[in-house]
Amino acid sequence: MNFDISEEQQLLQQMIRQFLEKECPTQRLREIFESDTGFDAALWKGMVELGITGLHLEDSYGGAGLELIDLALVGESLGYGGAPGPFFGHALAGLAIQLAGSEEQKRAWLPRLASGDAIGTVALGEANGIWQPEEWQLVADGSSVLTGEKLNVPFASIADVIVVGVAGGGLVLVESSAVGVDIQPIEGVDRSRRIDSIRFEAAPCVPLPNGEAVAPRVRDAGLVLLAADAFGGGSRLVDMSVEYAKTREQFGVTIGHFQALKHQLANMAVELEPSRALFWYAAHAFDHIPVEAERAAATAKAHISDRVMQIARDAVEAHGGIGFTWECDVQLWFKRAMFDRAFLGTPAVHRERSAQLADW
Repeated sequence: MNFDISEEQQLLQQMIRQFLEKECPTQRLREIFESDTGFDAALWKGMVELGITGLHLEDSYGGAGLELIDLALVGESLGYGGAPGPFFGHALAGLAIQLAGSEEQKRAWLPRLASGDAIGTVALGEANGIWQPEEWQLVADGSSVLTGEKLNVPFASIADVIVVGVAGGGLVLVESSAVGVDIQPIEGVDRSRRIDSIRFEAAPCVPLPNGEAVAPRVRDAGLVLLAADAFGGGSRLVDMSVEYAKTREQFGVTIGHFQALKHQLANMAVELEPSRALFWYAAHAFDHIPVEAERAAATAKAHISDRVMQIARDAVEAHGGIGFTWECDVQLWFKRAMFDRAFLGTPAVHRERSAQLADW
């Protein structure tokens, strides 16, 4: 039995990596990272033209009709390239509307999200580290208006539609241009994936009919995408460290000759590579093994994001004194690892969830 990804999936990843190497080399990534918005419209348009915005949406709405594993493989490639932009929130918004929305809501938004004519995002986080559907406290009064606040919303400032998690574990749609929606930037650590706060003051909203049943699945899909992104970023950090060891010289030889560094680089690779199966399996389970999907997603997010955070620390050490500086490219992926570790809950949160789901 072949457990590898298909040739088509490999070509998809290769296509995205080649696109990012050409259109978003490190110099361009730094420019976007240091800009006011963290958004490059031309780069996003290129990603849209690659088809990644509708990859997981049904073909009847202009998508490709593929599965979460395909979306996760895209996420891995974007993580490797350090790609800036609203892919994460956009993908989850489309998934939420597809799984929980009415036919009218699907027709109104999915073709626009698939084509890139509209940008979507999700507002799941609240104060005090609240992320999980059963914890949400924002109330939709009469199911038609929202008053309250959501935090850490990816690229809310450029989104057209926002899928908002509300008390009771439901989901509602809010148009960002609606009256009573106040979006303010938050200075996050990963400037390639900007986050905002949203203050709702009697803002009009429309419930997604199956929101309560679907909200945990949207959360799980988000965990898988974060794990995939972290894995891609970790792979980039390993490659950067190996390349640096081949070129940096001390005492007349490249530092890759030193046994201690050889061991450190080998340990980084050994820590990372086996974890690939975790996000592959979690993505597969999402569509094919629902009884295991929730725990698999929690485990993948907890383990991979934690391991990649340590790999990021090791990469800084492997680069020596320069590794701590803004000028060193390691900082770009170090901060990406921090985002992936914290967003939707820390590893400790999801390890506890995983244990509870296993009845430990």
